[in-house]
Amino acid sequence: MKSILVELHSRFRAAIVKAFGGAFADADPVLRPSADAKFGNYQSNAAMGLAKKLSEKPRTVAEKIVGHLDYADLAQTPEIAGPGFINLRLKPEWLGERLGQVFADERLGIDRSEGTERVVVDYSGPNIAKEMHVGHLRSTIIGDAIARIFEFLGHEVIRQNHIGDWGLQMGMVTYAVEQTTEPLTDLGQLERMYRTVNKASEDPAVRAAMVQKTKDLQQTPKDELRAWQMVRAMTLSAAQGLYERLDVNLKPEDVRGESFYSDEYGPMIEELRRQGVAVETEGAIGIFPPGFTNKEGQPRPFIIQSRDGTFQYPTFDLAALRFRVRELKVRRVVYTHDSRQAEHFAMLFAVAKLLGLDRTNDHELRFDYATFGTVLGEDGKPLKTRSGENVKLAELIDEAERRAFNLVTQKNPELAEAERRTIGHAVGVGALKYADLAQNRTNDYMFSFDKMLAMDGNTAPYLMYAYARIKSIERKGGIEAGAVPAGARIVPEHPAELDLGRKLAQFPDAILDVSQHLRPNIITAYLYDLSQAFSVFYENCPVLKAESEEKRMSRLMLCDLTARTLKLGLDLLGIRTLEQM
Repeated sequence: MKSILVELHSRFRAAIVKAFGGAFADADPVLRPSADAKFGNYQSNAAMGLAKKLSEKPRTVAEKIVGHLDYADLAQTPEIAGPGFINLRLKPEWLGERLGQVFADERLGIDRSEGTERVVVDYSGPNIAKEMHVGHLRSTIIGDAIARIFEFLGHEVIRQNHIGDWGLQMGMVTYAVEQTTEPLTDLGQLERMYRTVNKASEDPAVRAAMVQKTKDLQQTPKDELRAWQMVRAMTLSAAQGLYERLDVNLKPEDVRGESFYSDEYGPMIEELRRQGVAVETEGAIGIFPPGFTNKEGQPRPFIIQSRDGTFQYPTFDLAALRFRVRELKVRRVVYTHDSRQAEHFAMLFAVAKLLGLDRTNDHELRFDYATFGTVLGEDGKPLKTRSGENVKLAELIDEAERRAFNLVTQKNPELAEAERRTIGHAVGVGALKYADLAQNRTNDYMFSFDKMLAMDGNTAPYLMYAYARIKSIERKGGIEAGAVPAGARIVPEHPAELDLGRKLAQFPDAILDVSQHLRPNIITAYLYDLSQAFSVFYENCPVLKAESEEKRMSRLMLCDLTARTLKLGLDLLGIRTLEQM
């Protein structure tokens, strides 16, 4: 079934064409759910933009749109407010019928996308020879949520864990490993060795040796690189353990790092040089995409081979993008990286356009950079340990689970320890992920265990508890999820029922919004608003002691639909729900 916004867009466009002609067939109705219920349920300000084009007053344009709008079956008479806003209120009987359709649909009214696409989501990307730290948290869980949503909408998602295993850092690490006689036992030891050799690289002679080691590594068959293989395996094994603890859908087969394209770098550069796209610049090889200059205003190159002959970060990313377009034949690529990489990706996309990688078979490809801000400590600075190091992701998960276990123990000490541990894991990890996903991803945010584990406010524990509470109501009401007697209907009449029903009907629009703008916080905000609407409903509308059996069943169905919506929304964010907390 069409989402309400999709349906309304279709009707508004038809009205605009009838009122002003086919030249406006692509006019944007500018529709959105109303933030304030007193203005109705949906609002359009299409008249504002059209008025400028038509040289008419916005209110006059709004009146003409309403005069041609087909709304009688789903909405009350539209209201024109202010200079030309068009407000709509859904009819209670139409809303009840729509909710009944959603209730009977296991996908809760969310259709698979028309024209599904093959999409690459590039996320996580841990550093070789280093333990994952808090800086990797955002890319990992934002990317995972985006991938889950695309899959739910029917797209073919190719997850890519683009690890850095072929650059200077790798040369430095293998240099350090080959210089030591002590056995390597864990990733922490390897990271300490890397820090030591990185410090030693301040000596020009050592630095030159490590650059040469990197060059040798990049020109040697991978099956001959014993130290490289060992370092890579240790890093990926540790990362996989963290993915499993975080309930993130990244698998070893999703790893396709810099080394995967190692046979392509030289031929790619030669091809681009023959085409005249890549040229020598101060001893290096670079591409000059239009629009990028240095401080002096001179054209700035995208360096694909350094003057010492090694391949660099831009080389790796360009080869990966070429592979995704040419071999994987994707229609969309989404990168989740922090905002410090914004200029790099802007240049990468500009180079891709210059090379014609942005179009294939007359289809325009879409390259998205889902940038995100920094995780801050309570001092407003990037989150660090007291010694000034990045907080390890494993330690962060440990602490979240420990605090959640203590919280569960305080609330339900009668539960067996194993059950409290299971709940503690779900709540702790859920809280950690939700606190991040609830932020506008482009912003920095302040990390706080106390806030993320709070049982009130926009937190995972609050929503998980809301779900568990509703399931308890259902059990007392004697119904199972989605199972009701034949002929039972949702009949919203009370204002609180109508508010909850309208919020439930908006769920498909929230999911579609995320797929377009790649902002998981749209879902978190929706789920929190839904839980708030449910609380008002439950306070004002007796469920188990409703005045009639028909009303009791209608309200139980609203309860069940709310629970299923909370569960699906949290599932799409990679957060578990619990029947009991």
